[in-house]
Amino acid sequence: MNLRAAAVRRKPVADLIAESDHGTLKRSLGLSQLTMLSIGATLGSGIFVVLGEAVPVAGPAVVLSFVLAGVTALFSALSYAELAGMIPVSGSSYSYAYATLGELVAWVCGWCLVLEYGVSVASVAVGWGQYLNELLRLTFGFAIPDALSQPPGSGGIVNVPAIVVVLLAMVLLLSGAKESARANAIMVVIKIGTLVLFCAIAFTAVRAANFTPFLPLGLAGLSAGGAKLFFSYIGFDAASTAGEEAKNPQRDLPRAILLSLAIVTVLYCLVAVAAVGALPWQEFDGQEAALSHVLGAVSDNPLWAALLAVGAIVAISSVVLTVLYGQTRILFSMSRDGMVPAALSKVDAKTGTPRINTLVVSGFVATLAAFIPLGKLADATSIGTLFAFGLVNIAVLLLRRRQPEAPRSFRVPFSPVTPILGVLCCGYMMLSLDGATWTVFGGWMALGLLIYFGYGMRRSRLAGNGGNATADSAVRRHNS
Repeated sequence: MNLRAAAVRRKPVADLIAESDHGTLKRSLGLSQLTMLSIGATLGSGIFVVLGEAVPVAGPAVVLSFVLAGVTALFSALSYAELAGMIPVSGSSYSYAYATLGELVAWVCGWCLVLEYGVSVASVAVGWGQYLNELLRLTFGFAIPDALSQPPGSGGIVNVPAIVVVLLAMVLLLSGAKESARANAIMVVIKIGTLVLFCAIAFTAVRAANFTPFLPLGLAGLSAGGAKLFFSYIGFDAASTAGEEAKNPQRDLPRAILLSLAIVTVLYCLVAVAAVGALPWQEFDGQEAALSHVLGAVSDNPLWAALLAVGAIVAISSVVLTVLYGQTRILFSMSRDGMVPAALSKVDAKTGTPRINTLVVSGFVATLAAFIPLGKLADATSIGTLFAFGLVNIAVLLLRRRQPEAPRSFRVPFSPVTPILGVLCCGYMMLSLDGATWTVFGGWMALGLLIYFGYGMRRSRLAGNGGNATADSAVRRHNS
């Protein structure tokens, strides 16, 4: 087989759309549900847990770190919105790369998405256990022993709470997309209310002195904080994974992506200002349940900290549910293309969900959450996500050049400047991550390439078509 030809073969856009129109997944999600899906996937451990890791790195400038991460996410969100409206399929950036950059890059992108979605679910599940212990301490005076609530390397043997929340999310997903979306919407309302409550209490204790010096660790600290906090924005693209279950994907997907990012960014900035204004930044070091710690320090009433812990548990449950959903849909698309085993794209006739896929992904994620510490998971997730987001921006540039007249329900403003800035921001944030994270990423990529050349390249459906179809030729055939 010609390796170069296999690597650059592209899947026709017309084929992607045809598969979406005649797919086996049920179209049951409207704009509000899609927006809630993206908020549910985004608003969680990034603000409830990772904030405690970012403040010691950036100091009070963590507020600007959120802005830096948010601007980076915005550039990519605009590109996602254009492609989601143009190619409304379940594969998200994997499918966009397949249509523009070729099969090898698409595989690498899909492999990064496995890192983004699967590993981020594991990391937020770790955070769920931390807030569960905080709630137990506040209400009953005891906590689950470290041996059963922390992974190896963090003083424990196995993280049982993390396993539990993943399995609960799995049960919901197996019941169907519409049912899962309804449960997620309820949880999103609860967690937004929880963050508003936190701000209302913390702002009463804000002191101007806590913001000076504003940049105690310099611009390097600001950038490092932004790189860590980019994890907080992972998930806004979750709506794009629901392309084949949206009722009106061309109209609703772009709106859901941008609306969810706007809501989340405003909440993040408000919470960050309230948190570092209420408590000296040095006191965040080692605080995994950061927001609960802030409330405990500024208020004598333990009820507020307990309510926050409840909200965090609900919030992180929502993230586990929605991101796990996204992971299953991306693997569904990869399986349909022949890149991974066909069993992962089999849909249950009764519930309309990929049952085997959901069971396999949930087992993998539960194992990661049980045995890997949060910090290592969060950083590995960020680098994989930044790489995938960079590819999405490149895909917009290529499709604008190759198919300028193709219908688009949303267009990235100021293109090509905006997508280019998106690529540059993603690259800058990746370079801000430490060497250990890059080592993990390199190892992950090497494993992915071994799987592609050993399995995916030969099993790809395009290989059966001779690998000669491209997006452009397919569109010409479709139009004729």
